[in-house]
Amino acid sequence: MDATYALQVGPITRQLPIIPISPDLAIASFVLLGDAELTDYAAQALAQRVPADFDYLVTMESKGIPLAQELSRLTNHPHFVVLRKSKKDYMQHPLEIPVTAITTSAPQKLILDGADAQRLADKRVVIVDDVISSGGSLKAAKALVERTGAQVVGQLAILAEGAAVDRDDIQFLAELPLFSR
Repeated sequence: MDATYALQVGPITRQLPIIPISPDLAIASFVLLGDAELTDYAAQALAQRVPADFDYLVTMESKGIPLAQELSRLTNHPHFVVLRKSKKDYMQHPLEIPVTAITTSAPQKLILDGADAQRLADKRVVIVDDVISSGGSLKAAKALVERTGAQVVGQLAILAEGAAVDRDDIQFLAELPLFSR
């Protein structure tokens, strides 16, 4: 039987498979996509932690999208912005930034459509993600959003993993440990 980790987020428990990502490190693999119950609960709980005064939610493709969608609805903000991982033909004057994340070995980018960049200019933004671990994706997202002139007024996640639990610049619902191999 493969090793698992029992994740508890409020009243919800999920058994997460422990997956090696390097010779000396493994993670409990958390996938929000398709988990409507957990998405709904997390959005309701995080909605209580969203700064009172903000204009847009911003998330990274792809696992943060359902959370941002539900948070957008709950906070009466009808539009949110998704930072993409690849350039799309429809994008106008996209902005991009390199990103490194604990769960991805290949180089990646975050890309903001120019139309969304104009929408965010001089606005107050809350960045939303499913898991914050090393903080690479969050740092890149913040830098990209700030390039538009927007101010990041909050950073939210369902889970903080590893050293991220000690950060005082993020709000999260539960801790997710890293596993030494």
